[in-house]
Amino acid sequence: MHPVLFKIGDSFTIYSYGFFIVIGAVIGIIYVSWQTRKKYQLPFDSVNTLFLVLLLAAIVGGKAFLFFEKPGYYIDNFSALFTGRGFVFYGSLLFCIPTMLYFFKKFKLPTWPMLDIMAITTCIVHFFGRIGCFMAGCCHGIEWHGPLAVIFTDEKCLAPLDTPLHPTQLYSAGMILIILILLILIKKFQSFEGQLFLSYLILYAGGRSIIEIFRGDISRGFVIDGILSNSQFISIIVITTTLYFYIRAYKRRSS
Repeated sequence: MHPVLFKIGDSFTIYSYGFFIVIGAVIGIIYVSWQTRKKYQLPFDSVNTLFLVLLLAAIVGGKAFLFFEKPGYYIDNFSALFTGRGFVFYGSLLFCIPTMLYFFKKFKLPTWPMLDIMAITTCIVHFFGRIGCFMAGCCHGIEWHGPLAVIFTDEKCLAPLDTPLHPTQLYSAGMILIILILLILIKKFQSFEGQLFLSYLILYAGGRSIIEIFRGDISRGFVIDGILSNSQFISIIVITTTLYFYIRAYKRRSS
């Protein structure tokens, strides 16, 4: 679509992907600050620290999983790993979870209630991130000539040009928005602490597995070529592990 939002001269460029990530992060910081100040009197500086630490964890995790998608290529072209193009969301998420747990313990914050807050925050940031993906053309879909197909024409886009494609970035954004709405509804009738976070993991992993069917960026890698992608394999692990904790927490609440 429009990977470059605008330019000032030849030296200052605002990229759409980064712009939307920043918008999501700002709204996320506001939400976390509001929730934690109201419930736990967490200073705004500590919220900023949390987001900076999570940003670092997301970058490291996203790049680490990217490396393992094509280890042979990145061993020979290690600098390509740091071009700024390419992150694996699951890598970022799975690195951020232990980082959050450490932060909550350090600041003596209740783990499960904080994870519930971060589930909604993750949806907010990720929604804007997927809009940024759409603008940049990354995470694009397979060729499709249906009524919702999109065509990328900007040569700076990462998607194939002049080819109708499934708008998988918008599918993801729509899915994340639906998950966000469901989490807000669940929050009103919440049965146990951690329910929002565990529900988020199950809903996202399930939806992501379906959207993967329409993804066309095959460089993300497959466990079984053309059948089971890396992300679908991770989704299976996430769903089964999270269901175990969800059922255990629900039974504990009922007993």
